[in-house]
Amino acid sequence: MFRGVVNIPSDQKAKILIVDDETMNIELLRAYLEDRYSVIAATNGHEAIEKVRNEIPDIILLDVMMPEMNGYQVCEHLKNDPETQFIPIVMVTALSGRNDWITGIEAGADEFLTKPVNKLELLTRINSLLRLKDLHFDLLAEKNKLELQNRIRSVLTQIIPALLKTLPPEQKNIVIHQMIDMVVEAIFENVNTESDILGYECIGELCCQIINQLGSNFEVENMDEGKSFTIKGDTCPWGKEEARSNPILCTLSRGIFSRIIHMREEDMEVDVLETMGNGDEHCLFELTKLD
Repeated sequence: MFRGVVNIPSDQKAKILIVDDETMNIELLRAYLEDRYSVIAATNGHEAIEKVRNEIPDIILLDVMMPEMNGYQVCEHLKNDPETQFIPIVMVTALSGRNDWITGIEAGADEFLTKPVNKLELLTRINSLLRLKDLHFDLLAEKNKLELQNRIRSVLTQIIPALLKTLPPEQKNIVIHQMIDMVVEAIFENVNTESDILGYECIGELCCQIINQLGSNFEVENMDEGKSFTIKGDTCPWGKEEARSNPILCTLSRGIFSRIIHMREEDMEVDVLETMGNGDEHCLFELTKLD
């Protein structure tokens, strides 16, 4: 995922970078914005690029007329870099000619504001760009999630079951463990492993959060004072028909839960009570603390 595409937590202010070689212009925009946003500033193009790298702002307000490296050049540089190309850039300029706007569009600018800047117009443009940026993030996250599901399912439901039929019993467990490793590794590519694993008080909720990335809808039920609980799902992570054709896929769900428990260093065991792969209406796993 590109660094320039990030969701802003609800308790955190969006970060705005103002780039202008006139201190008075910076202070005016800062006065308009600092009550609602976290504001940083740069006074030339080279400093702006450096601050974008270090600060990763949510939006850039970029003056056009600057010495050495003008705003068009800064904009083009940032938009050509995969690490920063999705950060919205608003060109702030005293120029109002048609050719000036075309030059900005060709450089990759997302919006334009004409000096002197109107406060209401500025806030409206920023709010609009932040909403679009969040929408882009959500769409990209959904795309990554679907690609993950399709990649894992295609391997597990098409290639692996056929392979298992040809293996002797003593090698099947080895292949199953390798499959679990592959699935867990692929899932955790999209998860902040350390914070997510440590951040969940209930190991069951973490198990659900992880396996639900494959398209299932598992939930924790029947908590027993932290000693045991069940995880129930009405949507199979592997696909209901695929699981019924290859019930061994249900073993992967249990293995994923066991691997997550091990990563959290919990002393628990996982029992399979019901699975859609065996013809049940839903999947049901019981997680129990060991004495």
